[in-house]
Amino acid sequence: MTIYDIAQEAGVSASTVSRVINKKKGVNKQNRILVESLLKKYNFEPNASARGLVQQSTKIIGILMSDIRTSHHAEGAYFMEQELKHYGYNCIIINSGFSDEAREESIRTLFSRRVEAIVLVGSTFQSENIKKAILEYLEGLPVIIENGYINLPNVYGVLADEQNGISDCVRLLHTKGRRRPAFINRGDTPSNNLKILGFRNALRELSGCENPPVIWLDTKEEEWQGSYDATLRLIRDYPDTDSIIYATDFLANAGVLALKDAGIRIPEQVAVIGVDNSTYAKISSPKLTTLDNKLEQLSITCADILVKVLRGEKVANKMMIFSDIVERETT
Repeated sequence: MTIYDIAQEAGVSASTVSRVINKKKGVNKQNRILVESLLKKYNFEPNASARGLVQQSTKIIGILMSDIRTSHHAEGAYFMEQELKHYGYNCIIINSGFSDEAREESIRTLFSRRVEAIVLVGSTFQSENIKKAILEYLEGLPVIIENGYINLPNVYGVLADEQNGISDCVRLLHTKGRRRPAFINRGDTPSNNLKILGFRNALRELSGCENPPVIWLDTKEEEWQGSYDATLRLIRDYPDTDSIIYATDFLANAGVLALKDAGIRIPEQVAVIGVDNSTYAKISSPKLTTLDNKLEQLSITCADILVKVLRGEKVANKMMIFSDIVERETT
């Protein structure tokens, strides 16, 4: 009988069993009672390895991403890895893909590597399936979601206030006389849905508009081409559009090219705003006005919170980073 056999019968993670053995906090009463009864039933004598799951520090943090090609996620992981290195931690970065099965397998893999904490990069991890995986494999292990949150005692979230930020973008366009904005989006994620909500709320407040154009990329297309095609589709179907907000700078960069190829002057005819304040905003021609969601600050804050939790310090489970507009040449 091993610690993993006890965990399987109890329906909890091995780290939870180890925490019970070592009389550590972070295990709910029901699970603690169940594990203790099984330990007694099998007259279980823990070996050093079982105790070490909790007691020994590996100084390893797991970072999980759905798609490492997403530039702002990759950049965020870089900032976190660099900050954690200052505290003496090494990182294992896994690119999981988007399926529930693949992400659950990645969580199991990180747990098997005995990481001390896990970072989930992006709001796509804010889901019921991930919540179940955390409860099954990571109970008692610190988990932080960059730009997302799940309401569990061991989960922390640092979020960008993109909803209000996008509302501010609409208000900026309104002050410049733009009355027919559209939004181009890719991916049904909590983050993108909040952006759309901010877009619609601001337009309702300013003009009473209930159904502004929201164009979704064809998910079968590569992201750049998808944004290029969606922009052409927008100006074909809504020819009076005078401004476009894109869900990311990367999408906006492709949109700028599509507008220029269609002979539309920026910003004279159509103003453009992106999100992220990334390198794509700075290399765009013309340079892109963008919502700065403070990615570096957000990422470093995630790392700092994890270190505080691992040191036993008390921190808030949820924190918001406020966004600013960086105005350049496209508005």
